[in-house]
Amino acid sequence: MTTLTKEQPEQTIDWSARLELIAAILSGIIILAAWILGKNGTESFSITLYIIAFLIGGYAKAKEGIEETIKNKELNVEMLMIFAAIGSGIIGYWAEGAILIFIFAISGALETYTLNKSHNEISSLMELQPEEAWLLLEDGSEKKVSTDSLSIGSILLVKPGERIPVDGEILSGVTSIDMSAINGESIPVTKRENDELFAGTVNISGAIRMTMTKPSSETLFQKIITMVQNAQSEKSPSQQFIERFEGSYVKIVLAAVVIMMFLPHFLFNWDWTTSFYRAIVLLVVASPCALMASIMPATLAAVSNGARKGVLFKGGIHLEHLSTLQAFAFDKTGTLTNGKPIVMDFIVREGTDMKEALALFAGAESLSNHPLAKAIIHYATEHGVEPERNLHIEDVPGFGIKAETDHGEILIGKPKFVGEELVEEFQDNVAVSLANEGKTVIFMRDEQGIVALAALQDTLRKEAISAIKSLQSLGLRTVMLTGDNEKTAHAIANEVGVDSYVAECLPEEKVVQLKQLLKEHGTVGMVGDGINDAPALATATSGIAMGEGTDVALETADVVLMQNDLNRLSYAIKLSRKMQRIVKQNVFFSIAVISILIIANFMQVVDLPLGVIGHEGSTILVILNGLRMLNKIE
Repeated sequence: MTTLTKEQPEQTIDWSARLELIAAILSGIIILAAWILGKNGTESFSITLYIIAFLIGGYAKAKEGIEETIKNKELNVEMLMIFAAIGSGIIGYWAEGAILIFIFAISGALETYTLNKSHNEISSLMELQPEEAWLLLEDGSEKKVSTDSLSIGSILLVKPGERIPVDGEILSGVTSIDMSAINGESIPVTKRENDELFAGTVNISGAIRMTMTKPSSETLFQKIITMVQNAQSEKSPSQQFIERFEGSYVKIVLAAVVIMMFLPHFLFNWDWTTSFYRAIVLLVVASPCALMASIMPATLAAVSNGARKGVLFKGGIHLEHLSTLQAFAFDKTGTLTNGKPIVMDFIVREGTDMKEALALFAGAESLSNHPLAKAIIHYATEHGVEPERNLHIEDVPGFGIKAETDHGEILIGKPKFVGEELVEEFQDNVAVSLANEGKTVIFMRDEQGIVALAALQDTLRKEAISAIKSLQSLGLRTVMLTGDNEKTAHAIANEVGVDSYVAECLPEEKVVQLKQLLKEHGTVGMVGDGINDAPALATATSGIAMGEGTDVALETADVVLMQNDLNRLSYAIKLSRKMQRIVKQNVFFSIAVISILIIANFMQVVDLPLGVIGHEGSTILVILNGLRMLNKIE
């Protein structure tokens, strides 16, 4: 099968298809001339023309068939067509043999052309891959250079309207970036200093200076191209079975043809010419061309369709597996939720100034990189409060923070750290009701008791509820796996609408839960962020990672949702199920056509040209049916 590389653009493949088509048409013209000459009595010259038509029209397929036979040491359908054409000439049916070659050549050219359509997404991606960049020199001047010549740390200038040449970070400037080449999302994203940039995306509004952080050969964009190329070259189990079946089937057909040459002559008193002719027709109509084309075009088209929508499959096998899933397990943080907690409530002691308490709270948290600390600092900034800086801070691992102020010592952390009795007394034990709502509560205490509390909560992704409903409407069971406590897990599970949940589930315990789900349902998908969920992703039938440009997600999962959009998960399921329906249609149709043509040949109601048309026509129809996978899934 053909795959595209930077050195082998789609145009190369298109030209091969055009040459095949030109050769086929030329052989058809020669056949017509030979037929006219044969009618006028110049039979020997017409036979010569038929032979020329054989050579011109059949060269491409004969070459392909012989090379594949030598390589795999197995006969194939191309060889069956060659044998049929030669056999037709031997028994004097030169015109029929030439027509066979002509239609077979036309069919082959059309197959090549239609199969190339499934590579269009890769070709369009490759055209977006920048090959040049503006390198900023030490004297401040700029020079256009090849991206291959750049090294990590190179300082580049990207002007408005240009594509980001390599992966990197913004050094200076503010702009809007069109990320559609990476994640399929057309809405521009604002990028500022220190924000990450990806090769292939478009700088829309402002000139920026950036530094290169990855070699051009290892950019996320290149990894996406490589990933989809590999997916197109990796064959599904069904396709592998069909190809293994081809060698045995061809041998069976050849054996049947040999029997057909002799047995009807003795059993049904057919003359030798009729027996040989019907054997040649059997050789044509029994060939499994349509069956061989039932799966691969549909798979290639589905992989391309997914790539266009920001759903990347690592291979046909994973696309096939999605249609069999009975349940989905979801990580919570970073998957069903945004993974960034925010302050929902800030309550202070009676008589305490809220801004003073918040400044002290945020000041104590200012040296921490913990997500909860960042959320509190962000909350203070939003309310125009400057964190207190004149503090001596001591981190108490596993509990919280101890800080010395001008007015004495304060403690910030969990109830056990600040005093459970004081927590119960604060505001009529308001912390219990906040915890029951699934919020994480942090307390600040001074010598007089609890000064303030901050209740934080990780927020659901805006599409999480609709995504879960979509999966449930497709008959899939949904389970949430989270390391949060029971109350928080219960609150989130109720809000998002999953069928069940498991709380206080550590990464290694997620694997145990996955194995239990596999026992119950047979096939289970796991959706996670591709980092701490890697073991669970590997255990599941299909591991689906939330991508958003992370290399880890591309490495660990079978399927990657590039936009972190959970709604694309149901799209992927529908895509897989539609592909399986089309494959079943193609297999049933191709077997039915072969069976009908074999029976019709035995009853002597189908001649060689009509048999060729039926055989090759069915092949084209299953390919075109497979290419319906390029259409948007509703």
